[in-house]
Amino acid sequence: MEKRKKLLLHSCCAPCSSGVLEELVKSFDVTVFFYNPNLNTKEEYNLRASHQQKLCDILNVPCIIENYSPSEFLNNIKGYELDKEGGKRCSLCFELRLNKTAKFANENGYDIFTTTLSVSPYKNAELLNELGKKISLKHNVEYLEANFKKNNGYLLSINNSKKYNLYRQKFCGCEFSLLKK
Repeated sequence: MEKRKKLLLHSCCAPCSSGVLEELVKSFDVTVFFYNPNLNTKEEYNLRASHQQKLCDILNVPCIIENYSPSEFLNNIKGYELDKEGGKRCSLCFELRLNKTAKFANENGYDIFTTTLSVSPYKNAELLNELGKKISLKHNVEYLEANFKKNNGYLLSINNSKKYNLYRQKFCGCEFSLLKK
């Protein structure tokens, strides 16, 4: 019997990870990695983190909750705060979170990493996969290319949010995404 790969799944929130986890646990030994310094308040971070832990407990999946560190995000996107949604600020944010995930994966014996971010219809899966492949080389850990919004992945996340009574936010979490242009 072939040994299953250990996969570290960066998760932006419980709803997005819910359907993704259902698929990934069929093929991998998955651990969720909740690292989101982009969230605008400590309260929002704690709320999302607690629901991520709740979901992982329900699904019996290990979960690592990183400390809230908004300065990492703010330093990383400096000069791009007012970019339009989906622009350079978002790309820098994705890169920050994927780098941290890949670094953690490499340092802790994971074979592969990926992110839930591509389940959102508002996130560019092609860009995420490009960044993931580039970052995988930097940290010497494989990246699982994915577009989790395919096959009704986003709808599944909505339905699972209701099924598991998960907090479902109405924005990515970045204070700058709330600014009206």
